Amino acid sequence: ELRPLYMDFQATTPMDPRVLDAMLPFQVNYYGNPHSRTHAYGWESETAMETARKQVADLIGADPREIIFTSGATESNNMAIKGVARFYQAKKRHVITTQTEHKCVLDSCRILEAEGFEVTYLPVQNNGLLDLQLLEASIRPETSLVSVMTVNNEIGVKQPIKEIGQICRSKGVFLHTDAAQAVGKIPISVSDWKVDLMSISGHKIYGPKGVGALYVQRRPRVRLEPLQNGGGQERGLRSGTVPTPLAVGLGAACSISQKEMEYDHQRVSMLANRLVQKIMSEIPDVVMNGDPEQRYPGCINLSFAYVEGESLLMALKDVALSSGSACTSASLEPSYVLRAIGADEDLAHSSIRFGIGRFTTEQEVDYTAEKCIQHVRRLREMSPLWEMVQEGIDLKSIKWTQH
Repeated sequence: ELRPLYMDFQATTPMDPRVLDAMLPFQVNYYGNPHSRTHAYGWESETAMETARKQVADLIGADPREIIFTSGATESNNMAIKGVARFYQAKKRHVITTQTEHKCVLDSCRILEAEGFEVTYLPVQNNGLLDLQLLEASIRPETSLVSVMTVNNEIGVKQPIKEIGQICRSKGVFLHTDAAQAVGKIPISVSDWKVDLMSISGHKIYGPKGVGALYVQRRPRVRLEPLQNGGGQERGLRSGTVPTPLAVGLGAACSISQKEMEYDHQRVSMLANRLVQKIMSEIPDVVMNGDPEQRYPGCINLSFAYVEGESLLMALKDVALSSGSACTSASLEPSYVLRAIGADEDLAHSSIRFGIGRFTTEQEVDYTAEKCIQHVRRLREMSPLWEMVQEGIDLKSIKWTQH
């Protein structure tokens, strides 16, 4: 049975075979609990876990003691935002984030609001980037935390985290960044960027699903209240037995990404340009969402005017694509990220996200582009709106009687 091509690398990535090779021994022979201190089964697992911790730390320029293993970026984001806010709540009760963050950041902030915190949701500019002056003006003496994602999961824009880090450090406010889509894909230095907390996901970087990490800076020290209590593992911040095979997988994925980052980035850029060029040279009225320069090239969000995004997805059934994040893919609401960058309602409904990654081939890109061109043309032929535009009618000026 033929399966569709996979072009949804922002949702998840296939596991690199080298990662699986690293994990297998710890699924089968070396199954000790890494926290067992009394025998060799425990020690060998602990050694593997600590090696993995160093591999994660090396990728972002951190100290291994600053890495906490979690179940993924969602848990890391929850831990960072709720943990810091609650720890410092006696003196500081204000948190700042942006309107284009991942759902788990926004929802963690909603929970804090219900607990009596004040949250500022900053708008972004039309290119998807945060206005740094607006951020600076929003920081108050009672602000404890700013949370801004590094690379957006829907439109691929890259926020100026280094500049944001300088602002936050100068104001004595902690900075958290959700770097799930950036780690292993662009060079990251937590010390250079002055980031205090950073969330990492395994399955976005060709590692296993169900594992991630949170970087928590040691100097200046960041304190957080744990969400999960128990045996005091992970410096008491995240109790529970660390799953050695998953941690080893995350470490291997980080180490491979570090070695191959430059090669992957060049290759992904080349394929992305190829896809966009092919599509845009063949069909008019295609808009690329988000800043054309400040972005990670492997995430391409295109709006095809006068075509319903859902119908285009259905037509392209032999390519796995999406119209936004997997979390909200069941609803027909246009993406809140596209709404935040001021995309028209109709263009927001006509957008498709193309994800390109380490295992994407030129043939896949060409096939996707050809099918896309073919179906956009076909769907536009059927669209009365397209027909009216071809006749020179300005759709914005029409008074639709039904409404």
